[in-house]
Amino acid sequence: MSALGRDALRPLADRMRPRTLKEFIGQPHILGPGKPLSASIAAGQLHSLIFWGPPGSGKTTLARLIAQASKAQFIALSAVMAGVKDIRAAVETARAVRAQESRPTLLFLDEVHRFNKAQQDTFLPFLEDGTLTFVGATTENPSFEVVSALLSRARVYVLRALSVADLVTLEQAALVDTERGLGGAQLAAEPGALELIARAADGDARRALNMLELAAGLIEAETPVPAPQGTAAAPRLTLAAAQEVASGGYRRFDKGGEQFYDQISALHKAVRGSDPDGALYWLCRMLDGGCDPRYIARRAARMAAEDIGLADPRALALALDAWEAYERSGSPEGELALATAVVYLACAPKSNAVYVAMDEAMADVREFGTLEVPLRLRNAPTRLMKELGYGRGYRYAHDEPDAFAAGERYLPEGMPDRRYYRPVPRGLEIKIGEALARLRAAPGSKG
Repeated sequence: MSALGRDALRPLADRMRPRTLKEFIGQPHILGPGKPLSASIAAGQLHSLIFWGPPGSGKTTLARLIAQASKAQFIALSAVMAGVKDIRAAVETARAVRAQESRPTLLFLDEVHRFNKAQQDTFLPFLEDGTLTFVGATTENPSFEVVSALLSRARVYVLRALSVADLVTLEQAALVDTERGLGGAQLAAEPGALELIARAADGDARRALNMLELAAGLIEAETPVPAPQGTAAAPRLTLAAAQEVASGGYRRFDKGGEQFYDQISALHKAVRGSDPDGALYWLCRMLDGGCDPRYIARRAARMAAEDIGLADPRALALALDAWEAYERSGSPEGELALATAVVYLACAPKSNAVYVAMDEAMADVREFGTLEVPLRLRNAPTRLMKELGYGRGYRYAHDEPDAFAAGERYLPEGMPDRRYYRPVPRGLEIKIGEALARLRAAPGSKG
């Protein structure tokens, strides 16, 4: 490491940043042979674009490579710290570079989703007149976080998390690179150590190299690799050292971003699809990522009402019980109650009959407006109301055979008959459907 001199003060992840497209690892779907992005980089063609992908997938590096290939001035800003003043300064720099050196300027904005609409709009006139080529990077869905005017002027490239194999390749390169990596330390790795770190990095190249560098700092020369006689033994990156730095690994999860909504969507769909194993997996992914269990409890209650309904009325009660159990017990005991509820919901018979019925009823409410409640269905607590006919003609169901007033109508006048609720032939709704069918077949009923 000392051979690196003052450059060793830079983190390994920064030192190992690819200098050419050939050194770049991953993203074959956009950088493979014949792919538009690799072709434009090779040709040095500039165009505004947005890189959307998880941390450590190569967004900043690709922006630098594009600027390098096109011999453009590279200006990097972070939306976390920059403002309109910084954009104007970048514009002045770009104008000076174009006037003095006849070179274009690529402005790279990291975390572009953190800029508000007014800040994003600031770029537009300078993209139109060619002062700047804009490259944005975001971990959030650009459809929601980038204004349409800017989005229409930039091509979106989706980057994916690096695979374990990609990260191991990157770590191996860092181990042998004597100019920028750890090669000067003659470091060797036990089988499986690099893969262990790669898995803990969870697709993030920056995190993988940071952990590798930390592990290198923990190595002791007490377990040397056998070396030829007369040469120094190389220190060894052991599984124990890799485990120590990997123990703080994390899974990608953004409590307010797309990862959050993608995972709760997957959990809901697994429950709806009657897959308890898939439901448990996504539940654990969300808990492991730091999701508030109360949010999961609230969504479980929604799943019980939306996808199970009256096919098994116990489902909603059990979801609410699990919610209360978590509130009383906290973690980790309460999380087991949530898991119990999620498995039960996945295994329960499914019906969205009430959900569909409510949607249809709400549509009629909006279509027909404020229709009057029929007089016979109104209460008459005062003498005046009775004189006006409130409640007159109402048939008290409990006085009728089977507690059912055959032929009575409970919808407003001027509205057609409706049949919103249609029980499904599953679970308790089988019996509900049979009971409704018997009532509708009673003499005097409209059927």
